[in-house]
Amino acid sequence: MSQQQLSAGICTRLNEASATEIEELGSGYTIQILSIKKVNAIPNTAAPTVDRYRVIISDGVHFVQAMIATQLNELVLKEQIIKNTIVVIDKLTCNFVQDKRLIIILDLHVVSRDEDKIGSPTAPPSLAATSAVGAPAAANASVSMAPQPPASTSTGIGPAQTRSVPSGRPGKSIYPIEGLSPYQNNWTIKARVTQKSEVKHWSNQRGEGKLFNVTLMDETGEIRATGFNAVVDELYDKLEEGKVYYISKARVNLAKKKFSNVQNDYELGFEKNTEVEECVDASNMPMVRYNFIPLSSLEDLPKDSTCDVIGIVKEVSPLSEITSKATNRTVPKRELTIVDKSLYSVRMTIWGKQAETFAADDLPVVAFKGVKVGDFGGRSLSMLSSSYMTISPDIEEAHLLRGWYDGIGAEKAFQSHSSALSSGGSSFGVFNRNEMRHISDVKEAQLGMSDKADFFSVRATVMHIKTDNIAYPACPTQGCNKKLTEVNDGWRCEKCDKTFERPEYRYIMSMAVSDWSGQAWLQGFNDAGLAVFGKTADEVMELKERNEAEYNALMAQSAGRTFNFSCRAKQDTYNDQTRVRYGISKINLLDYHEEAKCLRDLLMQSTWAQ
Repeated sequence: MSQQQLSAGICTRLNEASATEIEELGSGYTIQILSIKKVNAIPNTAAPTVDRYRVIISDGVHFVQAMIATQLNELVLKEQIIKNTIVVIDKLTCNFVQDKRLIIILDLHVVSRDEDKIGSPTAPPSLAATSAVGAPAAANASVSMAPQPPASTSTGIGPAQTRSVPSGRPGKSIYPIEGLSPYQNNWTIKARVTQKSEVKHWSNQRGEGKLFNVTLMDETGEIRATGFNAVVDELYDKLEEGKVYYISKARVNLAKKKFSNVQNDYELGFEKNTEVEECVDASNMPMVRYNFIPLSSLEDLPKDSTCDVIGIVKEVSPLSEITSKATNRTVPKRELTIVDKSLYSVRMTIWGKQAETFAADDLPVVAFKGVKVGDFGGRSLSMLSSSYMTISPDIEEAHLLRGWYDGIGAEKAFQSHSSALSSGGSSFGVFNRNEMRHISDVKEAQLGMSDKADFFSVRATVMHIKTDNIAYPACPTQGCNKKLTEVNDGWRCEKCDKTFERPEYRYIMSMAVSDWSGQAWLQGFNDAGLAVFGKTADEVMELKERNEAEYNALMAQSAGRTFNFSCRAKQDTYNDQTRVRYGISKINLLDYHEEAKCLRDLLMQSTWAQ
């Protein structure tokens, strides 16, 4: 590409234009990226940071420095934009702080990557103290343009974004959320409330109080804001999900990452003098941004990470309650089963008022943002206080999923991220011949030693079953299965808050299995016991009470049988000792007809058989 094809003069115009003129520049300017550099994180900060990238852009004659908005980071990470890439800027803005100017590129598209440097660009002429970022040399890609203190642009600390003055806000400049920092005062943001929590009450040695939080979003990013005590009374009812507000005079603090999954290194603290004004014209404000992953990919995410998912609500459990260990208060909960086009299902737990009011008679599409990944049942999801869900959202992904499910998805079979660690629940693991391993291979490969679980299939023979603790007294309420406590007048379930005349026993067993290469101990629950003994746990426990000799004979007869096992290997720490537990996800008796067919197909696929 020649110099004539770049947008001549755009760098000088960006460097010299006033705040209002920058807004009027529009888009569609072709420039060359001379360099890309990752901005250093704030030193001595434990909180994880969002990567930021500084670029030098050129029109062939002059150059200026700019920041790439964080939503474009993927282009850098995937090397879609590199040194000397030609791009068209589709959207930009400009911030000012401490008499410094900083351009933020909000959107762009790539024209060409394999280019040489065009022209010999130099820094544009200075405009006294309000000049551009003031790079001393065009070839120096590592020049720092951050205002003092020097760490201020490393994590989205940009100067104020100046837009055309909005109607009803005379004399007020609008800052981007991405540009907020503790080093700034007298800012105003225009943001949409994408999530609002319930009012939470707390009590400790220092007293009692209440708080709430909201997630705010504009076109540059998101930030979490929290209000305490009197501020709750002032602002809680004023802020509504989905609406857009002008917000100013709030405190900017370092984000407490353990309480938030919002991708911002800072958060806002609402104060008594914080100003909140509803914005009537919200036409240019984005809605919620999602980064959906398929349910089949949950196994690749570490426990306690957060993600966005979208699915069809296939099942809804009855409303139940748990007692919080921290506050000793009861919390309503409800469990949903959601499915998607990856043909996986997963359990989603929702809490509080959302659990109480949730209704899904028509199998709706629900989008979830910022939900927590757990390892119960292999993989499970749970909403956090900062998570939010939208029922039947008006987005492309929801319409596509709805059409797929109504067309062919309803007839599909869905696989669960099964786990033997679920407390007696059904397993939905699938015996996969492609994952078949010998026991010695499993141990040599150290499956289960990493942070995430490993899955494998094995054909093995039961050698010994531990008989001293083979079942536990479970709650007979459907879907509960919690262990009962024997009391004077029967058996009590603390979860259901009910007392029963007798329990329903469920298997919890440990057995040694062996193949030609070695031996391993497997742990199984009710499905495993039913397959091994062919009797319910109630029947086996009754036999043990009635006739110890017959019980021992049953244990002996059950040994020596061969099964196909689907297993989950995961580290477990007990009494300060770490070991790998092998849990049974699925157990099947051998089908010799099917085994013979597999051997035949294996022979027919070999080269010598042809």
